[in-house]
Formats: sequence, structure tokens, C-alpha cells
Amino acid sequence: MAGIPTLKGSHAVVTGAARGIGAEIAQALAAEGARLTLLGRRRDVLQALAAELPGEGHGVVVADVSDPAQVAAAFGEASARGPVTVLVNNAGQAETAPFAKMSIELWQRMLAVNLTGTFLCTQAALPGMLEARWGRIVNIASTAGLKGYAYVAAYAAAKHGVIGLTRSLALEVAKKGITVNAVCPGYTETDILRDGIANVVAKTGMSEAEARAQFTVGNPQGRIVQPREVADAVRWLCGDAASSITGQSISVSGGEVMQ
Repeated sequence: MAGIPTLKGSHAVVTGAARGIGAEIAQALAAEGARLTLLGRRRDVLQALAAELPGEGHGVVVADVSDPAQVAAAFGEASARGPVTVLVNNAGQAETAPFAKMSIELWQRMLAVNLTGTFLCTQAALPGMLEARWGRIVNIASTAGLKGYAYVAAYAAAKHGVIGLTRSLALEVAKKGITVNAVCPGYTETDILRDGIANVVAKTGMSEAEARAQFTVGNPQGRIVQPREVADAVRWLCGDAASSITGQSISVSGGEVMQ
């Protein structure tokens, strides 16, 4: 696998693949010739997406990424279809609460899905990459992993953890043909954003348009990021042209965060 010029023939697992950013990433990688295994919680939705992807041989596995036994079973099933050489850790959740009122349950949920899930899936996929001496790991973090936002302390802490994991693992595998990077979207047109807008509307009485404007104000371009833009960054990081890019946290946020 060393030095392969494209993603053609590679086997990519995308977690949280059913919709939004995950579905766009799956489309982008399939268009580059990758064979996809889509991982999520709803088999019917994953199967419908797999049927729409360009190319052949795509499959689905069902798992909760925060559950070690389910992750092990899912990657065992995926690996039976061929070694996993590309992993995109996209599965995640976001919940809001004032820090003083945050429950331990919310805190643990955010860490479990966003950070522990990334750890479990990466650990499951890594042996095949080490054997092939080629691999691409891309973690979908967030601008919340690069800065703070009010009322999402647990989510931000988890995403900061994802970036720390990314940097540390990148150093461990730098001489083994594997790159590890994070993509950090700003507010993106996803279910998480739509839920956030609905929450603002319910709590403040703002109109939907007014609430949406609150989410665009921090973006210097004055707009919401589109899932395809995030997917394009992932596609580049997974390709041969990005072979020297590792340990990086790439902000896709219209300039909201600059490093």
C-alpha cells in the first residue's frame, strides 16, 4: 500500500455516516474510488446511502461508538471485507447546558461519544494500517476543540481531547506510513445546528431567521459552512497529495479560527 497514488482500492470506514457531514464524506471518498463501510446506529438509513454511492462493494455496520464491545464487533465485521486503511471518526453529539447546572450524565455522554468513541474506533482500525504500512485517520473535531464557547463546556472539552489525541498519535505513527489529522468545522448545516437553532427559538422567542443569524455572526464570511466543504477537506487529507500533512487541526470555518 505504500505510495498508492489515489484512494482507488482502499477500504474506508466512516462513522456517523448516516447523514450530514458523514454522508457527504462517504460520497466524496467513494467518488475517489474508495470502498466504503458505513458505520452508524440505523441500518436502514445506512443501507439506503450505501446504495446511492458511486462504485461497488460498499457495506454497512451498526454500532454505538461509545460501546467497546459493539465497536470491536463492528470493526471485526468491517475487516472481514478487507483491511481498513482509511478511518474517518465523524460520529458525535453536542448538548448545551450552563456549566453550574451541567449534570454528570451530560458530561459523560459528551466524553463517551465524542472522545472515547474516537479512541475506540481508532484503536480498532490501527492494526490493519500498521500491517499495511499505510493509513489515513481523520478525526472530525470542531472549532470548539480550538477555542471555547459558552454553554458547551463538556462538548468543547471532548473536542479539545480529540485534538490532543490526534497530535499524540500522529507522532507515534509518523514513520509508519500513517497520517492522523483533525478537521474542525465551524457552525455547519447539520442536524446539530438545526437543533441548536430550535433551542434558541424555544428559549428566547427569536424567529428562526434571527436565531440562525446568531450562529453566523462569528463567521467572518457571514454564513453557515456546508457539509460538502468539510468533506472536501477530508478527501484531500485522505489522498496522496496530503502525505506530509499529519498532526494538524484544519479549521473549516470561514476564518473564525486562524492558527
